[in-house]
Amino acid sequence: MKKSILKTAGIAGATLICLMSSTAIAKEAGDWLVRARGVLVTPDAGGTTSIGGEVDIDNSVVPELDFTYFITDNIGVELILATTKHNPVVKNSDLGEVPLGSVWLLPPTLTFQYHFAPKEAFSPYVGAGVNYTFFYSEDTSEALEGLGMTKINYDDGFGFALQAGFDYAINEKWSFNVDVKKVWLNTEVSIANGAVTAADVDINPWLIGVGFGYSF
Repeated sequence: MKKSILKTAGIAGATLICLMSSTAIAKEAGDWLVRARGVLVTPDAGGTTSIGGEVDIDNSVVPELDFTYFITDNIGVELILATTKHNPVVKNSDLGEVPLGSVWLLPPTLTFQYHFAPKEAFSPYVGAGVNYTFFYSEDTSEALEGLGMTKINYDDGFGFALQAGFDYAINEKWSFNVDVKKVWLNTEVSIANGAVTAADVDINPWLIGVGFGYSF
């Protein structure tokens, strides 16, 4: 009886190992990996203005879609697409705390990744790349409008990005993903055609994402 139980357990264990091995084969040259993630955007903001004080930018949580193409089994290229809304303020200025209104950011980011264990169920990676951020739908705050400042402009610009993360295979097609990025970017802000300016505003966000991927 014991031998039968051990034999059954051995077969079950071998089957489980085989199943785990099959689910791990998910990253090969020529594959595409599409992920959907929820991302916490945490700016590490700074920068002074012509009215004194420092610029601060709030956090946000946004959906994100990204596409990775594997050039080799280990090397992938990832394009990240997401947009996020923020409400920057100037703190400790000559006018006190001044809300600047709201602005949307569209920061497509392209990174080159190295995947350390593309054939394993647990597959960590690191990456580096570039970002170009578009600012759009800028709205001034009621505080600025009360001062007759109804126009605000943010300059688009390039930045650099670093990332680290991992995929964990659920089956041959689906995987669970955790990803962390640091993006360095800044902008120049002009209010009321230069009546108030912030010449070098650092945004420098952390992007902390969790989601699922599908490979094909």
